[in-house]
Amino acid sequence: MDTEFPNEYPQMTRDPWTTLRICQVYDNPWIEVTHRDVLNPSGGNGIYGVVRFKHVAVGIVPVDAEGYTWLVGQFRYTLGRYSWEIPEGGAPLNTPPLESAKRELLEETGIQAKKWMQLLELHLSNSVTTEYGVAYVAQDLEFHSAQPEETEELQLRRIPLETAFEMVLRGEITDALSVAALLKTKELLRLGNLSV
Repeated sequence: MDTEFPNEYPQMTRDPWTTLRICQVYDNPWIEVTHRDVLNPSGGNGIYGVVRFKHVAVGIVPVDAEGYTWLVGQFRYTLGRYSWEIPEGGAPLNTPPLESAKRELLEETGIQAKKWMQLLELHLSNSVTTEYGVAYVAQDLEFHSAQPEETEELQLRRIPLETAFEMVLRGEITDALSVAALLKTKELLRLGNLSV
């Protein structure tokens, strides 16, 4: 039995879904929720709920010359629990994500960086949402006062990068953008494509 993966995966060029009707259920400045009557790929009747995000998620792994990073802790209303995450926020769709990432890093941590590198792009929950995220590594750091929004009650922790990686592996960091960005950072360091 051949267990090797092909070098190229086939890309489907035709959308196998047929949308029959779209009904807006909810709308606010951040998301729109629609109910859709559809024909599924087999031709059967079905329904789909779609959450359209009106911002791009941006996340930042700030790294200083000693190999430390910063995590932001906050209570997440939707989960009903406390969460440790990389600094992150939302970028309006008409704004370059890097510009918003710089703003979010300053607001949440008081850090400005002279050196930026894009880590990854990802869809955070593509089965029901359009949410899209971009993560960066920020280096050559300068420190100022944090400027959190009135909706944010944040706690900051400066920790070794290795500790952040261990928190991911122990399940102490569960935010999808944070997990992906920290693991990509770890891999780039291992490969020598990122240095501290």
